[in-house]
Amino acid sequence: MRIKINGKEQLVDDRDPSITGLLKAANVENPQMVSVQLNGKFVDRSKFDKLRLKEGDHLDFLYFMGGGNGLRFITKILHTKFSKEDPHGSLHMPVYDNVAFEFKTAEDLELAFQGKKPSHMYSRISNPTVEHFEQRIKAITAGAGVIALSSGMAAISNTILTVARSKDNIITSKHLFGNTYSLFENTLKEWGLETRYVDLTRPEKVSRLIDAKTKAIFLETITNPQLEVADIKALSEIAGRKNILLIADTTMTPPYIFSAKEFGVDIEVISSTKWISGGATSVGGLIIDHGLYDWKKNDKLHSDAVKFGPFAFISRLRREVYRNIGACMSAHNAYLQGLGLETLPLRLDIACANTLKIAEFLKEASRVKSVNYPGLGDSAYYETARKQFGDKPGAVLTFDLASKKECFCFLNNLKLIRRATNLHDNRSLILHPGSTIFCEYDDALKNEMGVRDTLIRLAVGIEDYRDLISDIQQALEGL
Repeated sequence: MRIKINGKEQLVDDRDPSITGLLKAANVENPQMVSVQLNGKFVDRSKFDKLRLKEGDHLDFLYFMGGGNGLRFITKILHTKFSKEDPHGSLHMPVYDNVAFEFKTAEDLELAFQGKKPSHMYSRISNPTVEHFEQRIKAITAGAGVIALSSGMAAISNTILTVARSKDNIITSKHLFGNTYSLFENTLKEWGLETRYVDLTRPEKVSRLIDAKTKAIFLETITNPQLEVADIKALSEIAGRKNILLIADTTMTPPYIFSAKEFGVDIEVISSTKWISGGATSVGGLIIDHGLYDWKKNDKLHSDAVKFGPFAFISRLRREVYRNIGACMSAHNAYLQGLGLETLPLRLDIACANTLKIAEFLKEASRVKSVNYPGLGDSAYYETARKQFGDKPGAVLTFDLASKKECFCFLNNLKLIRRATNLHDNRSLILHPGSTIFCEYDDALKNEMGVRDTLIRLAVGIEDYRDLISDIQQALEGL
């Protein structure tokens, strides 16, 4: 029986004309990583054994990421296998800090560029160290595919540019990180994307804004610095009914705290600079496709879905948007973030416990006007946060003093806690959001965004909580 495999006519043994049999006979490396198209259409893996090939069929396969097993969270991180055996038996994936990779033949090079051979060509597109970091993230999230990028902002922008066109719209809240708001309202608006703002804690209001041009609902699982928590399951149900995406920035609640897939998040974006890097060692971002969305429902990716099925989004990203924009993660950063990933649960446990203790202390402090932390029983978001994040609703809290002047005085009095931007360093970091990460916005907009001049944000680290409380206490006493 003659069929075309990856564009070349081949004679195939018809005693086992299944796709599984063909992959075995062709000695396909890592068959769990293969996306198969039969006569131009995607074939689900469940049909590999049953579907029978016939004379003249055209079979194409592309390599995507495999990985994943039945181990528990930290064990998956530590024991995710390399895609190829290391010749020296290294326990850590080596740092492939280089640009290009040599091939034995021109034919091999051609297949690699077509995605029909699991090889790396150029580090802007893929790199062994970065790929292993992606595999580890895939293992702990059970996602359909993962791409690591140069920053969290790169993860958001690459995602939106992949799923939406000019004149499309997305729905989100003005309670966003300042740079994310700027991306939507300034950068992408000039390219023709409309952003519709609404209170995401009111699902009934969200539904009213969705029309035929709406591509996604975008949210932060815990907003920064408002610390607002929306009902993600309710938003997922709305998105599902309307055939649009639910995209969640889970930087404040990464895997281990929050199972995005379980709550119906289609695409997860993370600034891996924060929790995952393991102490602010490096900048990075992640896009995780959880494989829940039918990409035929997105008109921009419909043709990709016919060919690549659940890999449509990752395919368009890897082979076009991510490749063309060039916001790739460096191999060195992937190595550092892989190391950070290994201690993620340990650091999360300590930092979240510290945050609750400090929040409870601040509630009793006479100079503090109010305290906001979803882990406090009197928080408006306590029940929702508990349902979604268990007993670890992040490690960021905010509190108000009497005035901006008093906020600055307090910050200047601190001796241990660092005055710096960033979240989820091992060290505790503090700043005044209104004069820093939201300084480009006028008072009226900052008020809409829930950023008051009296507000202080504290990102709690893994120091001994008693030392942190002592530092806060002496700074308050000096006001």
